[in-house]
Amino acid sequence: MQSTPANTPAQIKIKTPGAHHITLRVSDYERAKSFYIDTLGFDAVMDTSNLFIFFAGQTAIAIRGPENETQQHGNFNPYRVGLDHLAFACESEDELQRVAEALEMAGVENTGVKLDEVLGKKYVAFKDPDRIALEFYMV
Repeated sequence: MQSTPANTPAQIKIKTPGAHHITLRVSDYERAKSFYIDTLGFDAVMDTSNLFIFFAGQTAIAIRGPENETQQHGNFNPYRVGLDHLAFACESEDELQRVAEALEMAGVENTGVKLDEVLGKKYVAFKDPDRIALEFYMV
């Protein structure tokens, strides 16, 4: 257990309305752009030579291409410290089923509709071209 220094408050208690943005680093910018924009159908609200941004509801998702320090042959690992997965909210079972079928038709590896036994919610899990784990998850 980590101790708190005597002159530091025990809890910061940040007040926030939610996530402002999430950024994912990819190994191939054009391939990622094709997946998120062309295949999944998100609309880019900003697009530069190595960064594009789209909105999932009120949350901005930024996709950054590789830099010199980016491992070119590394694979995403949800068990490594850092991002485990990113779940997009879904408001209806009909939409969840439609997306699962559309992912299948587009050749995107996915689980089909499953039940999260812990939370009792349905979801479909899939991966982007860098194998970053994504979900479409019932609210």
